[in-house]
Amino acid sequence: MSKTATIRARIEPELKQEVESLFQALGLNTTEAINLFYRQVKLFRGLPFEVRIPNEETRKVLQESDQGKKLVHYDSLDDVFEDLGI
Repeated sequence: MSKTATIRARIEPELKQEVESLFQALGLNTTEAINLFYRQVKLFRGLPFEVRIPNEETRKVLQESDQGKKLVHYDSLDDVFEDLGI
């Protein structure tokens, strides 16, 4: 019996490249990250994070931000905190 199994998946090239860079920063390769994900699914007996369908307000905000609408830009973190009143 084989000690490994092969997984094949199609993924957007840009997403793959960006995520693999994050894995590298974490000291992981793609195989290690997939194994980690599978172990977490086994441990949690489901996905190791919450998956929800966004409500109407959230969908609207996500759609607007994708379209570049109602975005607020700050020049510094201090400006963000000032706007938040912190």
